[in-house]
Amino acid sequence: MAQALNFVVLVAHTLLQAIQPFLVPICFVVAWMTLIFGAWSIGSALWDGFRRAQQMHRIPCSECQYFSGNYLLKCPLHPKEALSEAAIGCRDFETTRMEWPLPKV
Repeated sequence: MAQALNFVVLVAHTLLQAIQPFLVPICFVVAWMTLIFGAWSIGSALWDGFRRAQQMHRIPCSECQYFSGNYLLKCPLHPKEALSEAAIGCRDFETTRMEWPLPKV
């Protein structure tokens, strides 16, 4: 048993000495690749979030005169599409903004 353990230690020591000149460059490359892939991942997540936010800001429901604001029935004309991406380009959209100058009464 002791001879087998000595043999394993000798083989491990020999292998370590053989690959030692390559360990520093390998670790250097692995460390930098980890940092680069991590930064790429964070950048990609931020870009996807930015694009998603732009898409969601195109939903016109909150400025429509038919939008009720009631969580049970947001829109009486298109209740399933209200406040979703399907509402972009809604054919029944009518703005609630006041036109300036205001009409004289």
